[in-house]
Amino acid sequence: MKEASTRRNASPSSKAATETDKSSREKPYHHGSLPHALLAAAELVLQRDGIRGLTLRAIAREAGVSHTAPQHHFGDTAGVLSELAASGHRRLAQMMADSAEGLPPGRAQRKAIARGYVKFALEHPNLLRLMSRGEMLDYTRPALLEARQLSARVLAGAVTEPPERPAGDTSAFGKIDAAQAITMTAAWAYVHGLASLLIDGSLKALAGSAEGIRDAEALVDAAIENVQLMPAAEASKSAA
Repeated sequence: MKEASTRRNASPSSKAATETDKSSREKPYHHGSLPHALLAAAELVLQRDGIRGLTLRAIAREAGVSHTAPQHHFGDTAGVLSELAASGHRRLAQMMADSAEGLPPGRAQRKAIARGYVKFALEHPNLLRLMSRGEMLDYTRPALLEARQLSARVLAGAVTEPPERPAGDTSAFGKIDAAQAITMTAAWAYVHGLASLLIDGSLKALAGSAEGIRDAEALVDAAIENVQLMPAAEASKSAA
């Protein structure tokens, strides 16, 4: 009886404090960490449900917050996806750089960068797909612009001199000449094509039919090992 009376006589401020504590336990994200939590939730949705399942409501539901929270912090769906793609470009750049760390410029470095690209694709297949979906992204968003420049510099560095970047330049690749553009296109198409074929499962049958090839990953690795990506300077000399 005494306990019941105590509960009945609890002050409004005590009840409010209890409700606040309960709310804090149910919503662990602080204001400053919510954007990061939303991006983490977006990547979980992307991994589980693919690009088609990546909606603002699905992201909010995964993060356990109001369905308006993603829009409040990122503006719209393109804003969330662009920030997620930016994160992907930064990680891709880091993985390529780590793969080639300590190697001097040359063929071994180019192969290492290509393997870093493929490794990223294997670990984050749906994220790589999202990074290539230009119609879903806002390329003017500062975070994505800077991240694309970062990954482009690492990839371009394998086959050409670092491009010039005049003040105010907002392009992904900087100022390059035709020979550099052609070489970079060929290299990018080659490594991205290998990565895409691998994560889409398109090489399984081919790898299974080849003697001495363990699986599709081994086939891609052998392709990287045996096909030479020629730097722009060497390509220009060969053409002359």
